[in-house]
Amino acid sequence: MDTDISFAVLGTGGIGRRTLEVSQHKDGLTPVAACDRHGVAIDSDGLDVDELLAATEGNIDNEVDSDVATDGSGVAVKQHGEDRGVVASEQAHASDDSIQEIIDAGNEIDAVLLALPNYEHDFIPRVADRFVDGDYSGVLVDVLKRSRVIGMLDERAEAFEDAGVTFVCGAGATPGFLTGAAALAAQSFVEVHEVDIWWGVGLKSGYEDNRGTVREDIAHLEGYDIETARDLSDEEIEAIVDDHDGVIEFREMEHADDVLLERAGICDAADVSVGGLLDVRHDEKPTTTTVSVTGTTFDGERGTNTFQLDDATSMEANVNGPALGYLKTGVRCNRAGEYGVFGPAELIPGF
Repeated sequence: MDTDISFAVLGTGGIGRRTLEVSQHKDGLTPVAACDRHGVAIDSDGLDVDELLAATEGNIDNEVDSDVATDGSGVAVKQHGEDRGVVASEQAHASDDSIQEIIDAGNEIDAVLLALPNYEHDFIPRVADRFVDGDYSGVLVDVLKRSRVIGMLDERAEAFEDAGVTFVCGAGATPGFLTGAAALAAQSFVEVHEVDIWWGVGLKSGYEDNRGTVREDIAHLEGYDIETARDLSDEEIEAIVDDHDGVIEFREMEHADDVLLERAGICDAADVSVGGLLDVRHDEKPTTTTVSVTGTTFDGERGTNTFQLDDATSMEANVNGPALGYLKTGVRCNRAGEYGVFGPAELIPGF
């Protein structure tokens, strides 16, 4: 089987940019397209990733567009310079509907990573609808963090199957890498009682380069949701960060790990808890990322299996590496005729 994989990235914010960067260290991956709301770069022979990243550094759009699923893609990071977003690259051109241009080039694209801000619960599903309606047949991968979105994707499973689409949902760190680790750790047990995911992230580049990530995380704080977080100004977000002295603690987050582990038959969603610490001002992780799975073995022993990420591994390494690994596995499934919706607890990422 041909192992060469061409892929596109929707969104050139923090996740999208790092995906392009990490892909250069992965065998068999060729990025052939990237877009944001302002423009698109497409080259079937492969993008010049170094040029694109250098041209767009410090020149990425900072606006949030709630209608982006119908008129283009959107990113929520910083903006400087005259040319907005990806158009700053000599490989790109302006576009009124950059997503449609990616769809139109779909015959040359094996997989598409949706690195877009999820500021509405049906945002990612609506983007997926556009690919199905555009007769795309391939792989779609996202790194979404919302439990309720999984059900919206499952409702589309039949449409994905009919279109020949393999959709891998929640393929980042949590959900994603850590969900998969929990599924493996559960294999020691015949009954799983609880899964506890506790993460630590230090943003070495600060809020300026991670506005979308910080905003989405704030939506999990008590008193906020995705709609109120979307409407916060940068000054209001910075005030929230100041109120927490730069380190924000999250408890009982609505991450999709719970429903993804349940749909894989590992445990009930109610038995999964997700929380962590986000340090917006320092490189170092404020706590070690840990997955603990507690259960009972076939011979009646109760135990806890624990998986830890090394503190030296960055958020980018733990999100983008797995996302590309799951993308590779999604392509393998798609080429084998396996279509529909898959979660990270059902797949082992490629390397």
